[in-house]
Amino acid sequence: MAESKVRKSAVEPAVKAAAKPESHLAMVRRARKINRVLAQTYPYAHPELDFETPFELLVATVLSAQTTDLRVNQTTPALFAKYPTPEDMAMAVPEEMEEIIRPTGFFRAKTKSLIGLSVALRDRFGGEVPGRLADLVTLPGVGRKTANVVLGNAFGVPGITVDTHFGRLVRRWKWTEQEDPERVEAEVAAIFPKSEWTMLSHRVVFHGRRVCHSRRPACGACPVAQLCPSYGEGETDPEKAQKLLKYEMGGQPGQRLKPPSDYPGSPAPALGAG
Repeated sequence: MAESKVRKSAVEPAVKAAAKPESHLAMVRRARKINRVLAQTYPYAHPELDFETPFELLVATVLSAQTTDLRVNQTTPALFAKYPTPEDMAMAVPEEMEEIIRPTGFFRAKTKSLIGLSVALRDRFGGEVPGRLADLVTLPGVGRKTANVVLGNAFGVPGITVDTHFGRLVRRWKWTEQEDPERVEAEVAAIFPKSEWTMLSHRVVFHGRRVCHSRRPACGACPVAQLCPSYGEGETDPEKAQKLLKYEMGGQPGQRLKPPSDYPGSPAPALGAG
């Protein structure tokens, strides 16, 4: 009886503390601390799609739907070699493009979008990718997420990119309870200065791909564990959690064939090379 009473009293304060609602101000402070820790953990955070021009980034981002950035990066060299400009891609034979982008999945729908957006760029924007959200979202296959990726990384216009990783993590961290990407974007944007939006997106996505996985997060190896209200959903044992880390955190290649010079991991292999 005495032993059970001790255990109960030891647990009660933690339960009560966990049940106490967090104020909005406290959440904002915690969110900004998480961002600072992520900035220290991933100072090299970057878009994980290979690109050299706004057009290449736009195309790669459209291709990235329902597949990995690695598979896109392995596919785009051949695509851009054959269709280097919007004018070239607008004139593409659909069946020929489909064969090139087949590895990315949904290749028929993506081919239709790529040809359609290339025609729009050629006919409505003088062959140049526009630098305004309102213009980008008028292009076939381009939604707000894709537009923010292009604006933030090709034009330096701050934006929050709500992909599956970003949405999953910000809900785990209780920054928002929203499911709709636009509402998630709006609520998270209200927490951080506009100057942080683009890099925040990279850091959160990096963390989601490397540590805070969907099915089995590596809680025991997480740099923001003490700030996470969902700690314990994954593996808490440090040694076991370490084995769950991916990409450079786990000593493995990244997703880019041509990563930035400050990337600490190794480049990904070309298609068919491994």
